[in-house]
Amino acid sequence: MRTSTDRMITRIKSIYLYIKKRGTVTTGELVDEFGITQRTIQRDLNVLVYNELVSSPSRGAWTTTARKVKAS
Repeated sequence: MRTSTDRMITRIKSIYLYIKKRGTVTTGELVDEFGITQRTIQRDLNVLVYNELVSSPSRGAWTTTARKVKAS
């Protein structure tokens, strides 16, 4: 059985890859795509911002940074 931490890491990785694929997305698009609350999306985005993987060039819009990652 997967722990809640494993599920969270998998979800955050999926969010990052979705943003990378789409270019720029809104928080609302992420809520709709992943079917989770806006609060959960915001918490996951905070993790990605902390690790310098995404940024918000305008309020509510998200894009990936130039930081290189190894996504396996």
